[in-house]
Amino acid sequence: MELELALKKHFDGDLIQAEALYLSILEKAPDQPDALHYLGILMHQRGASDQALQLVVKSIQLAPGRADWHNDLGNILFERREVSSAAEAFLDSIELDPEHANAWNNLGSALEKLHRYDDAETAYGKAIAFDPAFVDALNNMGNLLAFCGREVEAAEYHCRAYVVEPTADKPKSMLGIAYYKLGRISDAAEVYRQWMMDEPDNPVACHLHAACSKIDVPARASNAYIERTFDAFSENFDTRLEELSYRGPQLIRDALHLAIQAEGRLVVLDGGCGTGLCGPLIRPYASRLVGVDLSSGMLEVARQSVYDELVQMELTEYLSSQRETFDVIVASDTFIYFGDLTDVIRAARGALKAGGLLLFTTEEADESACHVINPHGRYSHGRAYLDSVLRDEGFEVGAIESHMMRFEFGKPVKTLVVTSRKF
Repeated sequence: MELELALKKHFDGDLIQAEALYLSILEKAPDQPDALHYLGILMHQRGASDQALQLVVKSIQLAPGRADWHNDLGNILFERREVSSAAEAFLDSIELDPEHANAWNNLGSALEKLHRYDDAETAYGKAIAFDPAFVDALNNMGNLLAFCGREVEAAEYHCRAYVVEPTADKPKSMLGIAYYKLGRISDAAEVYRQWMMDEPDNPVACHLHAACSKIDVPARASNAYIERTFDAFSENFDTRLEELSYRGPQLIRDALHLAIQAEGRLVVLDGGCGTGLCGPLIRPYASRLVGVDLSSGMLEVARQSVYDELVQMELTEYLSSQRETFDVIVASDTFIYFGDLTDVIRAARGALKAGGLLLFTTEEADESACHVINPHGRYSHGRAYLDSVLRDEGFEVGAIESHMMRFEFGKPVKTLVVTSRKF
């Protein structure tokens, strides 16, 4: 049949042959609606939108009951920036087929262009309700919610879109994040297990699998994991933290200000200094400021900051090599890569002078918890545990205060700022 051949040529991308066949059909039957409609679509593909519009409108006049054709008309009008008319065409499609997910999604796009954001949200919601795996609708909803400042809900929809099959070609690191954000921890663990099978020596895959499966959880993140992770982030690390409204350095500075006077005479260690964000804020307290970090990439950036010395070494190992060297040790978002803090706090005590100050932040766990690894790979600690381990290791606890450190997927991350002194 000539129409079937024309459609096949069209769908295969052979527009020249398809056009010839459509015209042949119309020469014999000028009001053949299918030939009119799909010739209109073809002309639109070629950029002849005026001719396309005439053909598609005529086809609908001849066969008004086809929901997909009204949707096609809406798409042409939308691309012509005739948005109000496009919305009417999408509504006509929906009236004929109330469960037409594509038309609902397209209507949402038109309503969003018309600044009718509540109505657009409703339309996207309908599209998703009728097709929960509709990636475009999920992403459109996420983008709309993000535009409206509803970041938490937006992240949910973007993650739902990301895990829609097929997922084989998607980076397993990102796929795992999407799954755990959706609360599908076992699915995230399985992704990381597959990643481990593909790359047995990849420390990131191993660590994140442990975090999600709770199998072979390490006492702290491995050196290889820290180096691989932060070397990869080093070039745009500060920008990324700024986007997350990161407050670590400011919280450290504020706690330090309450604890001591900035006289510039102290020997200060920035433990896990990263790119050196804390450096300028704690420099007024220091006659000598040392930074230590495992990541060479981070330290390369930190060299542009205000440190007198930078050392590439694991923190506990470095502290153990220093005897009563420092007046102050700060660690902003460093202990979140440790589970049991006993060894690092003991080493910090040895590296501090008598009466020296240890000031650090860590993510806040439930009060009943000692320490727990979270699906994102960082550890959090309970307030009572911190108080106990510090006292056991010879520190007087000055304050353990809860603050908001940053936002993650639109949600605030609670942190504890801890001030203690060696006695």
